[in-house]
Amino acid sequence: MVIFVGAGPGDAELITVKGMKKLQEADVVIYAGSLVNADLLKYCKEDVVIHNSASMHLDEVIAVMEAAVKIGKTVVRLHTGDPSIYGAIREQMDRLKKKEIAFEIIPGVSSFVAAASRIQQEFTLPGVSQTVIITRLKGRTGDCEGGKLEELAQHHASMAIFLSIQAIDEVVIRLKTGYADRTPVAVVYKATWPDEKIIRGTLADISSKVAKEEVNRHALVLVGDFMGDDYELSKLYDRHFTHMYRDKS
Repeated sequence: MVIFVGAGPGDAELITVKGMKKLQEADVVIYAGSLVNADLLKYCKEDVVIHNSASMHLDEVIAVMEAAVKIGKTVVRLHTGDPSIYGAIREQMDRLKKKEIAFEIIPGVSSFVAAASRIQQEFTLPGVSQTVIITRLKGRTGDCEGGKLEELAQHHASMAIFLSIQAIDEVVIRLKTGYADRTPVAVVYKATWPDEKIIRGTLADISSKVAKEEVNRHALVLVGDFMGDDYELSKLYDRHFTHMYRDKS
């Protein structure tokens, strides 16, 4: 059996209880060493075999999985955050299906929600935004099929931009086609890690602030008026709003 586990955003305690238990039981662990906090490996048993996939290609990863499963070993494939977001797990799952190797997926805490917790904000504020866009600039993997950044910016939604901090100047230029200069921006470097760094600003000044802090990798760009002070109160807790669990009586 192969188990894909979301390791969470960085803090070793932010892995799920289920994910931690699978790590404790694993005979073989393949982890994304360039992204996953190595402290998570402390949950593993003493005789576990550990592979760092940072230096491995897909064929090598699958070969390790296949060899371990053939002799009855349990494999944990440890991905950063939640593996369904920029995790490149589909290609691994498809290979395992072809080889008739059983697998399961345990979700994890994505860095974009971890970043929101660290800046103490809510993405979906009533009267501001009920939509969250998760995207990135075009990279070596190709176009962003859901729309270019400047097209997505027209929605004025709350936005979490992955894998793009190295091009923050370009990000800002594209976002300004839809958002106002005053729109709040937070750059969160390594959310929940010990060396976490938070840079706050607006579209007007975030580029210079990021350059000053020399942040050019491992950071999320959060954009939107959800970080502002104007919003409507939720109907959920409005004393005058009734629903099946609460009436006016």
